[in-house]
Amino acid sequence: MTTTTTPMFAALAVPNFRRYVSGQALSLIGTWVETVAQALLVLHLTHSGTILGLTTAARFAPILLLSPYAGLLVDRYSKRHVLLATQIGLGLVSAALGVSVLSGHVALWQVVALALLFGTLSAIDNPARQAFVAEVVGRDLVRNAVTLNSTSVNVARVIGPTVAAVLVTTVGIGWCFIANAVSFSFVIASLLGLDVRQLHPVAPTPRARGQLRAGLRYAAGVPAIARPLLMMALVGTFTFEFEVSLPLLARDTFHGTDTTYSWLIGALGAGAIAGGLYAARSAPTGVTRLTRAAAAYAVAVGLVAAAPTLPTAVAACTLVGAATITFLTTGNSTIQLAADPSYRGRITALWSTALVGSTPIGSPIVGFISDTIGPRYALLLGALACLAAVVIGAQPPARRVDRVPRGTLPARPQAER
Repeated sequence: MTTTTTPMFAALAVPNFRRYVSGQALSLIGTWVETVAQALLVLHLTHSGTILGLTTAARFAPILLLSPYAGLLVDRYSKRHVLLATQIGLGLVSAALGVSVLSGHVALWQVVALALLFGTLSAIDNPARQAFVAEVVGRDLVRNAVTLNSTSVNVARVIGPTVAAVLVTTVGIGWCFIANAVSFSFVIASLLGLDVRQLHPVAPTPRARGQLRAGLRYAAGVPAIARPLLMMALVGTFTFEFEVSLPLLARDTFHGTDTTYSWLIGALGAGAIAGGLYAARSAPTGVTRLTRAAAAYAVAVGLVAAAPTLPTAVAACTLVGAATITFLTTGNSTIQLAADPSYRGRITALWSTALVGSTPIGSPIVGFISDTIGPRYALLLGALACLAAVVIGAQPPARRVDRVPRGTLPARPQAER
């Protein structure tokens, strides 16, 4: 494990990163407004946890299917230009859904169709955003920048549901989607305002046959990449399904309202902010650290599953938030530092596949379990998945550097420990 004491906000000393992360933070607030609104919209239309899980799966299915190809696209082209295109597209999709809801003629098929389109663009946007961070700050500040970027995601997780609750109760669900559409303009403005002379671009990968397979072989041959990806796949599939489990926990277990769900998801984000500020200072990486984070994650999610009252569930969600950001930032930093820059787009795409591309598999399962035996058991499944990730992380790595394609750099040994 690598542990370096770093000034908590070191990456913010880079003007380009300040611009980029500010635009991202504002846009992510809009994304969480839409995430909450979409869950509530589907429940209002169908009153079914299973259909909520399937609709959530539709939003993330393209990430599961397309991310490896999207990662290759990110390696081949300017990441900044890719991000400009995806942000414009995502804004248009959110605007279309908002207009459909405000017109009063929204149907479930429209929600699913636009969710699929949103997911297709996200499959490209996710690896581009993650890989672009290293180009904004340079290698020395990657750990700190990844952590601060993830912390901004969770600041949005706190603010977004609160904004969504206000919009839903005052002007209606439709305006939540319009608000998200507008929020993408902040990212577009930040990308256009970057000083391109201060970036650290990676030379685009020339077209060649077999590049997708080469990326997969590279990931499989570097233990500091392969094991975090396997751990993330388990956690992403069965644990990181809070968009399904928490609204059902609020409705069915605690007999709450839409605001109850906002409290739970807001507590998740509040804990993540606290955990993110700690991680930004210590910036630990490595599979050993990731294994410990997975163990803490299992305990925290288990506490939410067992919480007897709403206040105790909210308190437990803050622990889940802290464990979430520790797990995500440790894993993301570990694979990025272990990867050769020419493969970074493909490696971060695999991370996106494991994190959110697994949702089409996990969310219907979580929704079905919540409907049939209760949301607590769905959360318990997530805790067990974290324990399975601990087992993977605790195994001695089989170093298969011979599988790494020629001309690439092997994993850095310190990232593995």
